[in-house]
Amino acid sequence: MNTRLVLIRHGITAWNKEKRYCGRIDVGLSREGKRQAKKLASALKGIGFDKIYSSDKKRALETCRIVFGKSKFTKVKGLREINFGVLEGLRHKAILKKYGALYENWVKDPHRHHIPKAEKLRDFKERICGQINQICRANPDKTVAVVCHGGVIGIFVSSLLKSRKFWQHIPKPASVTVVEYKRDGSQLKAKLSPKKGHFKIGLRTVPTKKKWEK
Repeated sequence: MNTRLVLIRHGITAWNKEKRYCGRIDVGLSREGKRQAKKLASALKGIGFDKIYSSDKKRALETCRIVFGKSKFTKVKGLREINFGVLEGLRHKAILKKYGALYENWVKDPHRHHIPKAEKLRDFKERICGQINQICRANPDKTVAVVCHGGVIGIFVSSLLKSRKFWQHIPKPASVTVVEYKRDGSQLKAKLSPKKGHFKIGLRTVPTKKKWEK
C-alpha cells in the first residue's frame, strides 16, 4: 500500500496577520488568503486527487473550495485546529500582560505546560494522528488532499519526526506538505517527501523515514 498524503494549510486570515490566537473560533480567509488559495489552485492543477478532506472551519473550507473548485470533499471535525483556551482571540501583547510567565512557559515547552481551558498538546496529538491514520488506512494506493491548519500539520510532522519542537514544524499559510505512506507488515511507515519531483509551494523536506506513531 502506497498512499500519498498532501497536507494543505489554509490561506492567511486577518487574525493571522494581527497575530491573534485562532483555534476553535471560526474565522474566514482575508483577501490575501483568498489570493494565496488561488495561486495554490494553479500550482496543484493537473494533480489527480482521489479523495479530498477538509477541516470544517471556515478558513479551511474556503481554501478547499477555491483550490478544488466543484470537486467533492469530506468535512472532518477531527481535523480542527487546537483549542487555545483563554488565549483565543488575544494578541501577543495582551497575552503577556494578562498571563505573563504562564504563557512564556507554555511557548518554551507546550508538551509540559498547558493553557487554562485549552486542549492539551498530548490530547491534540492523539486526535490529529488518529484522524490522519484513519484517513490513510481508508485510502490505500491513493493520492489524498487534506486541507487543515498550521497546528494540525505541525503536531503531525513533529510526531512523525519524534520531535518535541512543535512550533518549528508549523508551515506557512497556503503551503503544501507531502507525506508518503507505505505498508510494512502490520505497520504504516511514513516519510516527508523530497522537494524534487513534487510541489514547490511551501513544501518541507526531511529525507529520513520514520515509523508512524499514533
